[in-house]
Amino acid sequence: MPDDNSNSTSPGNRSWLERLSNLLTGEPRDREELVEVLRDAQQRNLLNLDALAMMEGVMQVTEMQVRDIMIPRSQMVVGDSDANPEELLPIVIESGHSRFPVVGDSRDEIEGILMAKDLLRFAANSDEEQRFDMREVMRPAYFVPESKPLDILLKEFKKNRNHMAIVVDEYGGVAGLVTIEDVLEQIVGEIDDEHDFDDDHYILQHQSGHCIIKALTPVEDFNEHFETDFSDEEYDTIGGIVMHEFGRLPERGESISIEGLLFEVMRADARRVHLLRVTRE
Repeated sequence: MPDDNSNSTSPGNRSWLERLSNLLTGEPRDREELVEVLRDAQQRNLLNLDALAMMEGVMQVTEMQVRDIMIPRSQMVVGDSDANPEELLPIVIESGHSRFPVVGDSRDEIEGILMAKDLLRFAANSDEEQRFDMREVMRPAYFVPESKPLDILLKEFKKNRNHMAIVVDEYGGVAGLVTIEDVLEQIVGEIDDEHDFDDDHYILQHQSGHCIIKALTPVEDFNEHFETDFSDEEYDTIGGIVMHEFGRLPERGESISIEGLLFEVMRADARRVHLLRVTRE
């Protein structure tokens, strides 16, 4: 008579464990087969959906390069090397970022990185402002090629304690920038940042006139705010309409004009668009 307290494995679990064992120790060992086994494990409640999504994100990161997720050069928010705190503070407030490339005569001339927290004591004290010297305040810039694999970049971020890297092309020109958050979002999904607002709000109005909106904003709510007349018969969200107009999944930094409004993709991953900047033309 079998022992009720034995560690016997059910036939279903044994089958899955045998497949996983064969996958890890035998051939072939390709990504498609691994994903199949992991998804099978999730269906058997051995993994939850969040864990499965992160595992797939990790595998995706190993196949991606910096150029796949970088913020394009034209979309970088920068500070001039000869600017004073009074000129820099509006840039910091408007963007909400914590780090800014410092440029010289052009965006190809990156002199360093300015951290917003290092600017605060100068912005709050007029005497300190007079002694402000960008070269003393800014920190060294970290440069990486467009072709660097994301998993290697993540290791270097961790080792060097950097949070931002300037991306250069094959000719040494600045192609854009990438942050540690950009890499992590490929694994864990969207991370709350300076543009996030309450879950029950979809549209964030800025004083400069533009709006930051969630791609999941219902078309009806968008129409009410912008006094537009987009149809919600085919798409429920404004992100769906924007993707339809692009004809594909757009990348961060891309923009498109629709009925007098300029839609700029502020955040997107390999699966969907998250945030859009909307400006009246």
